[in-house]
Amino acid sequence: MDNKPSRAALSRVLIIVAVIVAAAGFYLMRPAARGGGAASGAAAATTLPRLLDLGADKCVPCKMMAPILEELRVEQAGSFEVVFIDVWKNKEEAAKYNIDLIPTQIFYAADGRELFRHEGFYAKEEILAKWQELGVTPKGS
Repeated sequence: MDNKPSRAALSRVLIIVAVIVAAAGFYLMRPAARGGGAASGAAAATTLPRLLDLGADKCVPCKMMAPILEELRVEQAGSFEVVFIDVWKNKEEAAKYNIDLIPTQIFYAADGRELFRHEGFYAKEEILAKWQELGVTPKGS
């Protein structure tokens, strides 16, 4: 009887090793693992607070958020910025924010500090109320 492992067994072992190495690499490349939090990628050359929405143009709740974000972008110009990142089209940029679910809204202070995160659909009135709670007075409030 031959004690050599079969080719199929070797293939399975190599696949498992590759998956483990890939998972470890992904984990180590995350900003939180490197000591840089989500806010490290959020700093921008702005003096306005910022609402960052991370989603995708093919995700149903994200599609529901799109008109709300556009309304806020127009109505609240000068009060706070509204930025959308499509996480499926911009994977490298999205990875900076350590999100688990889309859509995710991240509220940033004018100095780039993260103030609050919300996962899932977020109604316009709730967003405006959250800004108010965070000390930013939206237009029309």
